[in-house]
Amino acid sequence: MTKIAKKQKAIQAVVEKGKRYTLKEALGVLKNAPKSKFDESVDVAIDLNIDAKAITQPIRGTVALPYGTGKKVVVCCICKGEDEKKAQDAGADFVGSADLVAKIAGGWCEFDVAVATPDMMKDLSKLGKVLGPKGLMPNPKSGTVTTDVAKTVKEIKAGKIEYKMDKQSGIHVSVGKVSFDEAKLYENAKDFIAAVISANPPVSKPGAIASIAVSKTMGPGLKLELSEFKR
Repeated sequence: MTKIAKKQKAIQAVVEKGKRYTLKEALGVLKNAPKSKFDESVDVAIDLNIDAKAITQPIRGTVALPYGTGKKVVVCCICKGEDEKKAQDAGADFVGSADLVAKIAGGWCEFDVAVATPDMMKDLSKLGKVLGPKGLMPNPKSGTVTTDVAKTVKEIKAGKIEYKMDKQSGIHVSVGKVSFDEAKLYENAKDFIAAVISANPPVSKPGAIASIAVSKTMGPGLKLELSEFKR
């Protein structure tokens, strides 16, 4: 039996087929499942019974995870004047104005989140074809277009994440690492799910959520009992 086959058999041994888990139960299973050689991410996937084409307001938003994702987030802040020093002091990895715009226009995108001040959006409009496909374009709805760069950069560095529904009506985010304490993973996942439901009226309607599952990078995926999350 190969190592992969042995691992899959070991995973199957801790997963109860067909069971709908509470969030705490599911995280306990993931923590006790066979581990990989690297620190796996713990992910939450919400599948919605919502037609992406039939809604006028997109299902998207941000949430500050109490304990962060465990991943170092590289922040690029496009601003000028006094805001540049504020962004640097807040921990932004790359800060600049016209120079950064030109660099990005040339194809450079070595960052996870782009933040910009409103006065830079005219310059950034020409970068739509570069940043748009990568999901990196600053947007007021996600809070990445801001007049308070220091606060925004600090929040992102501390664990504020953006989520949005994809074309398959799903929302998928990482809420931490397997190495996190179970209680911290629970708080992160709980807050994320609650934020999606409370901030998006279509999601709070009966039957809007088809399923919620938690998983880790190398499996398994566990479906949750939806009644736990009814408002």
